[in-house]
Amino acid sequence: MRDLPAGAVPTGWAGEPVSLELLRNVVVFAHLVGFAMTFGAWVAGAAAHRFRFTAPMNYGLLLSFLTGTALAAPWPAGIDLNYPKIGVKLMILVTIGALLGIGSARQRRTGEPVAPAMFVAVGVLSLLAAGIATIW
Repeated sequence: MRDLPAGAVPTGWAGEPVSLELLRNVVVFAHLVGFAMTFGAWVAGAAAHRFRFTAPMNYGLLLSFLTGTALAAPWPAGIDLNYPKIGVKLMILVTIGALLGIGSARQRRTGEPVAPAMFVAVGVLSLLAAGIATIW
């Protein structure tokens, strides 16, 4: 550990206090976990040829929404945000949420799996959101 003058706050690479940088990194990690839950549950269902929406998909989407909302806030001060990217990812998230909601309700009512096109759309949109996050 480096020696700091009395009363100095340790800073990270970007110059902000370490605690805020660490907190943002934890939120980014939780955001990735939300994607992994949604996409992982989708891959498991697709591999088993069971076109059903499951609770982990819903929880992963909720985690992605909450952490994405926190990451869309300009903290720490001075961070530059890409608002068009945030808007596109929010539209994708709302679309996935609508598909999961409609499919889950239909699934509960009829007891049958969701339509394959709806199931595939959730996986493709989840992967698209991850691609946009990393490439854009």
